[in-house]
Order: sequence, then C-alpha cells, then structure tokens
Amino acid sequence: MTSQVSSPAEQADGAGGAVVGGQRTPGTPDGKEVRRLDRVIIRFAGDSGDGMQLTGDRFTSETASFGNDLSTLPNFPAEIRAPAGTLPGVSSFQLHFADHDILTPGDAPNVLVAMNPAALKANIADVPRGAEIIVNTDEFTKRPMAKVGYETSPLEDGSLAAYNLHPVPLTTLTVEALKDFGLSRKEAERSKNMFALGLLSWMYHRPTEATESFLRQKFAKKPEIAEANIVAFRAGWNFGETTEDFAVSYEVAPATQAFPTGTYRNISGNLALSYGLIAASQQADLPLYLGSYPITPASDILHELSKHKNFGVRTFQAEDEIAGIGAALGAAFGGALGVTTTSGPGVALKSETIGLAVSLELPLLIVDIQRGGPSTGLPTKTEQADLLQAMYGRNGEAPVPIVAPRTPADCFDAALDAARIALTYRTPVFLLSDGYLANGSEPWRIPDVADLPDLKVKFATDANHTLADGTEVFWPYKRDPETLARPWAVPGTPGLEHRIGGIEKQDGTGNISYDPANHDLMVRTRQAKIDGIEVPDLAVDDPDGASTLVLGWGSTYGPITAAVRRLRAAGIPVAQAHLRHINPFPRNLGEALRRYEKVVVPEMNLGQLATLIRAKYLVDAQSYNQVNGMPFKAEQLAKVLKEAIDD
Repeated sequence: MTSQVSSPAEQADGAGGAVVGGQRTPGTPDGKEVRRLDRVIIRFAGDSGDGMQLTGDRFTSETASFGNDLSTLPNFPAEIRAPAGTLPGVSSFQLHFADHDILTPGDAPNVLVAMNPAALKANIADVPRGAEIIVNTDEFTKRPMAKVGYETSPLEDGSLAAYNLHPVPLTTLTVEALKDFGLSRKEAERSKNMFALGLLSWMYHRPTEATESFLRQKFAKKPEIAEANIVAFRAGWNFGETTEDFAVSYEVAPATQAFPTGTYRNISGNLALSYGLIAASQQADLPLYLGSYPITPASDILHELSKHKNFGVRTFQAEDEIAGIGAALGAAFGGALGVTTTSGPGVALKSETIGLAVSLELPLLIVDIQRGGPSTGLPTKTEQADLLQAMYGRNGEAPVPIVAPRTPADCFDAALDAARIALTYRTPVFLLSDGYLANGSEPWRIPDVADLPDLKVKFATDANHTLADGTEVFWPYKRDPETLARPWAVPGTPGLEHRIGGIEKQDGTGNISYDPANHDLMVRTRQAKIDGIEVPDLAVDDPDGASTLVLGWGSTYGPITAAVRRLRAAGIPVAQAHLRHINPFPRNLGEALRRYEKVVVPEMNLGQLATLIRAKYLVDAQSYNQVNGMPFKAEQLAKVLKEAIDD
C-alpha cells in the first residue's frame, strides 16, 4: 500500500503506556460514540495456528494505506508447531500507530486480543491497568485453562477487574456466520482471525477494501474459502457496529505532518534490504547473485530475491552455509555483485570463506540477520550479539567493514551503502541487521531512482604495469593509490590471466609468497584499506549542551531515541548519537566521545560495542545490556538513562 503525506513535524514518540487524552466526537448514526486518539498500541495473540501474524499484517497494511505512522513487532514461537494451547506456542503481533512520528512498536498494548487462555496468560503482564482486553470465550473451557495453570476462569474470578474486558465468543460467531458455506466446524473455525480483524477494523475505522481484495487473491484457487473469510471479516465488522458491548469506536488521524512529502509504503526490514540489494545491482550495472542456505530470520531475503529474475537476480539455495558463500564468492570472482545471507550460526560456518574473500580482495556482501544464541539459540528472537564475531571471527588479521541499519526502512539505504564499500574498496562487507528489524515494519518513502548513488565499477581490461624491460603485464594486486583497492579482472579477459587462491600473495604480482616482509606489508596494507574507507562523520544530537551521551548502533535506535525524547520533554538534557559504520568507526568518534562526562551504550548483548569503544578510545563507556530476545522498551531506557545522569 502507498499513501501521500506532506511536510515533516517533530513530535514526541508515544512509545508505551496507556493512551492518554483523546477528543470525543458526536456519535455515529447508530448512536455510538467516536473518540479521537493520537496513538494506539494493539497486540493480537493466539496459537501459532490462529493466524495472528496474518491478522496483524493485514491490519498494518490497512493502517499504512490510511496514512498513519506505524511500527510493528511480530513475535513468533521458536517451535515449528508447538502443542496447541500451550505457552510455548503463543504467537503475537504488536502494532503501534499514530497521527505523529513514532519510533517503536510501543512498550505496552492498549488493546490485547487473546484468542485462548495461553495467549492471555503469556501477555497479561504487559497490559497496563485500564486497557482493553478482547477474549475468545469459546476457548476458556476447563482443559485449555488447565494447560496453562488456570484453576478458575480469569474471566469470572475477578482477576481481570482492572481491565476493560470484552468477552466475545469469536469461534461461535464465526461458525454461525459461515453456516451457509457447507464447511465443517473445524474449517469454519479457521476464519475466526478474520472475524477478530473485522471487529478491530470497525473499532479503529480502518479501511476494508484492500483486505477483501487480498483474501480473494490469496485464495484465488479456492474462491469458496476466500468468500468465507470475507464473510467472517464482515461479520466481525458488523458485530462491532451492532453489539452493545462496544459502545465506543476510535479514530487515529493520518500522520500528515510527520514525514517529508512523497509516496510511502509499509515495508519490513528484510523486504527493504532485498530491494536495497536489487537497487545496488542496478546502480552498479552488475548482475546480483545470492548464494544462501535457509535460516531464520534471514530466509525471507532468499524468498524475495527469487521473485526478481527480471532484474538480473540469480538465487541459489545451497546444500549448506559453506556452499552458499562459496558460490557467492565465485560469482564475485566472475564479475557479479555477490551476496550471502545468514544468521549467527551460519556466519560461524562461513568464516573461512570470508577470510578467503579478504585475501582475494573481492567485493562480497555478508548479510547477518542476528538472532539469539549461542548455537541454535533462539531462532525467532532478536539479539545484537554477533558484533564481535563480525569484527574478529576469522583466523589471522582479516579486517572486514561493518554496516548496521537502524530501522526497517533504513535497511534499504544500508544495503546500498554496504554495496558501495564492497565495490569501491574490493572487500567483503558485513551488513548486520537483526530479527527485530527484519520482521518489523514501518512507512518507507519510495526514493526517486535519480537520487540513488552511482555504483558503477570499471573492470580491468588492459595491462597495468610495465616491467624493467618494457614488457606490459597485468598485476592483479597493483592498487589504486586513493582506495588501495586492487583491480577487478573478469575471468576470460584476454591478457589478464592471473593466479587466485588463499595462500599469501606477493605485493603487486599476486604470486605465492612466504616472505616475512611481504606478509607484513600485505597484512598492514589490507588493514590500511579498511581504515581508509570513507564514511560520514558521526552526527551528535545535543540541543542542550548535555554532559551525558547515549551511543547506540543498529536496531536500538528507536527505543533510544524515544527514551531521549521523554527525558528532554521532562527537562533533562541528554545527547544522542547512533553508529551505522562500526568498522571503520567515523573519524570524529573519539573526539565526540571525549566531549562528554558520561557515555552510556545500550545494547542487546553483554556490551560488545562498549568493549570496542573502551579499547580503542580509552573512554569509560557504561554498558546497559539486555539479552531476553526482545527489543528495549522506551520507558525502561528512559529510567536507566536518568539514573546514569543523576549518578
């Protein structure tokens, strides 16, 4: 979905807590009150088979088309199919949407839709007092409640008295709505998520036409199933409009002042990254080759790129991680933009070939969508714990640049930036995203192609060195004096035959060399090439002359910025800076750090960036760490930062 919005305006992020305020408007023709809000946080929760991700995605799409700013947090169970009705099997989707600029999916839901007792129990601790809870009463029978430890029904024992509880027999109402379709009860029950979607769409005045079109397209080969889902969706809408239990509906106006003028669409991090890779290949006028092995949460990039053969994209699903990167490096040797996608465990397997790419000095993008570890760890949860692996996880001195996007939409620009570095400096480059960015979504301003960077490269076509006897030859390791990049010669170019391999090369000629002095020179030259990469200076946001700087990287941008906004709104000065380039660091980073009495580094690891900062700049950076598989909450960070400032 795309929408048009107008000029930007800075507003505080409403990340977390209950919705406050809200203007009342006269009732609708049926007499119901409509209340205007500036933002809402909704969480859909149910079994992994209840379609909560689809429900949340459709609500998000309609919200994006309506023009709200938004941020999402899908939360999947790690098990492919956990036992039905159990806590490990709960799947949820949180959406924060507003009439102003927001940065996070919100700290706590104002509305919880719980499809069963497990969903209620797994999420109730996050729900603030006074919030709306919609429960599917059909599932609150003795056996499902016993599975999650409810001895009595929470719908009847008063334990939910602090909330606005809406008991709705979603399953019964869905089955009744579909009685004319000749479906079995089990088949009809599958549409209860569409009933819930219709009800929430009524509550928040969401558009409906695109969802109906989506359902007809999704079930084009089974039109009766499509129509059944549409009828369930409409039944949910009509239920909200007619029942007395929902006396109020809500309006959240479009975010018309939140963004620069342009055409926007909702986009996830993995989709934005995929589009960024395609754009990079087009701007470089090179074919894009992806060598990959499926792994959560990176697999969606393989799925997406496989759809775009019309742009010269070739995808190879390899038999293992090592084969995937080997094929990508081979494609780079052959003159393509080589890419491999993975997560932390896959990076470990690819490490030897990454070292080979460092030695060969060929452009290669290693896309690491980080997840919880170690080992298999938490495949569906987010973490930032691969930073030191990306920085040092190879034998020998094998420096690799690192680029980290900060939001889902920023994954597009980060992919272009990583490609620029790889192609310009002839080096493998790490692109460090994570599960939070990969699966989360936000509005993205579709760029004008004319504004994209020119990434075209010049392949070597002729001899580049003259021997003492006047013979002209091709030296594969004769370097550009500005970038220290070696020439890129496509195999088969007449006269440019050259030796390739992992054994140390002689400077210039590329011949095998075991000479100690040559090895020292090559190691230092490869490091100097990375150190000399052009990256923008660090921008520090400090309007009040603060004494404390909050430094972040990657996906912590949203929560950190939201927390900083809260502190400033309370009159507490705090400076903020966020790193995209971690190797090499921006040249002004050390000077920027030394301007502050305190530097706080929040990370979803045990302090990996803080370790690098302390070692390189001898700055006493304070770590604040979280490794629970979930992103930071803005309120949590604001409290920690205030304590650090007051200390």
